[in-house]
Amino acid sequence: MYKHILIATDGSELASRAVAHGLALAKEVKASVTVVTATQPWSALELAHEARMHRPDPIHQFEDMAAASAKAVLDAAAKQAKTAGVACEFVHVADKHPAEGIIAVAEKQGCDLIVMASHGRRAVGRLLLGSQASEVLAHTKVPTLIVR
Repeated sequence: MYKHILIATDGSELASRAVAHGLALAKEVKASVTVVTATQPWSALELAHEARMHRPDPIHQFEDMAAASAKAVLDAAAKQAKTAGVACEFVHVADKHPAEGIIAVAEKQGCDLIVMASHGRRAVGRLLLGSQASEVLAHTKVPTLIVR
C-alpha cells in the first residue's frame, strides 16, 4: 500500500493527533516515515521593525528562534514515534512557507502519502490566516490524508 509516509506537524495539539494517526498507519502498513516541520521566512515588515528597535543582528536571532522552535516540534514528534515504535527521519524546512516546504520534502523523499492536520477554519479565518492543508491539497500530486 504505502511505502513512505510524510507526516507534517506544526507542534499544535491537532497536529499531534495527525502525527499519532500517521505513525499508527505507518506501523500498520510497515511504511518508512519522514516527519517534517517548516518555519516561515523572515518578513520585511518584521525586519524593519527590528531595525527600528536597534536590535543587533535580528535575522540571526530570528533564525535561532525558528531553529529552536522547530527542534521542539520535532522532539515532540520523536517522542510520539518512540512510543509508537516507529523509526522516523526528521526534517526542518527553514525559510519556506509551510505548504511549499511540505510538498518539496514529499517530492524529494519520494513519499506516497502526506498526513497532516487541518484546523478547520471557516472562510474568513482561512482568508486571514491561510490554510496550509488547503494549499498542500491544491498543489501536490501526492495523495494527502487530512486529520481533524
